[in-house]
Amino acid sequence: MSRVLQVSGLGMPFDAAAGDGVGLEGIDFALDSGQVLGVVGESGSGKTTLARALAGLRPIRSGSIQVMGEDLLPSGQVPGHLRHQVQMVFQNPVASLNPRMTILQSLEEPLKVHQSGMPGEQRQTRARQMLDLVGMPATALSGYPHQFSGGQCQRIAIARALMVQPSLLICDEVVSALDVSVQAQVLNLLMSLQRELGLAMVFISHDLAVVRHISDRIVVIYRGRLLEQGPAETLCGQPAHPYTRDLLAAVPGAGPARHHQAVAVAEALPGGCSYRHRCELASPVCQEQAPVLADVAAEHQVACHHPLIN
Repeated sequence: MSRVLQVSGLGMPFDAAAGDGVGLEGIDFALDSGQVLGVVGESGSGKTTLARALAGLRPIRSGSIQVMGEDLLPSGQVPGHLRHQVQMVFQNPVASLNPRMTILQSLEEPLKVHQSGMPGEQRQTRARQMLDLVGMPATALSGYPHQFSGGQCQRIAIARALMVQPSLLICDEVVSALDVSVQAQVLNLLMSLQRELGLAMVFISHDLAVVRHISDRIVVIYRGRLLEQGPAETLCGQPAHPYTRDLLAAVPGAGPARHHQAVAVAEALPGGCSYRHRCELASPVCQEQAPVLADVAAEHQVACHHPLIN
């Protein structure tokens, strides 16, 4: 396996105008080809900020993001010759498609940008192939987004992202806007495509049960900080951070319900552990000093002064 994505000490400024819920601070993780990295956290934790950074849509304040061994530009943008390697599927499938363009036009657009020399007939052939790959008929090419359901539009959006044969696919809450029955279909489709095409995938969601189902490794973030990361089964089977345990407890049937005191997302929490105001294990050191990531098991790290496992 080759290293597709390397994130080191990533810091992102808070930008309300861009719709960010929170900035990021000191994010570190890696992703190899053929692997799925799940990123989980509640609303306002910084998941979408991270997705935009990985896709080259936001400038970086500190640290670095490497795609295929090359750093993103100082502006945060992916270098031109690598842009086709990083593609993103967005949360709202209907809004992500241009309502004035046919499905064929939407699918052809990435090829016109990244492979401008490709003949029109070849673009149309690729479009039909991608629609077939995501389980949509070729007759959809002449339709417009409003003529399709949310699940169908998400399949089309996935096909569009795959048109340029990327190495890294970023999926930002791609099933949260869909009906529960359709969610399972889209998840199974993504898992099948990821295996078949050997994609590296970053799958972002607030639902730990969904992330556990699809991911090889999981990163847990809260208020812009990475609290825990490790193999999916290890992290979910034996969480080391109280926040991860509480996320698991919120999944129906995953364990006894827990209650904690909520803190408004916009509340400033300078210094110390970002989760200390909601954690029953918090002590004076949690107030005074931010914990750093440390190994608790093989490939399993946690940033906590009082980890649940040692």
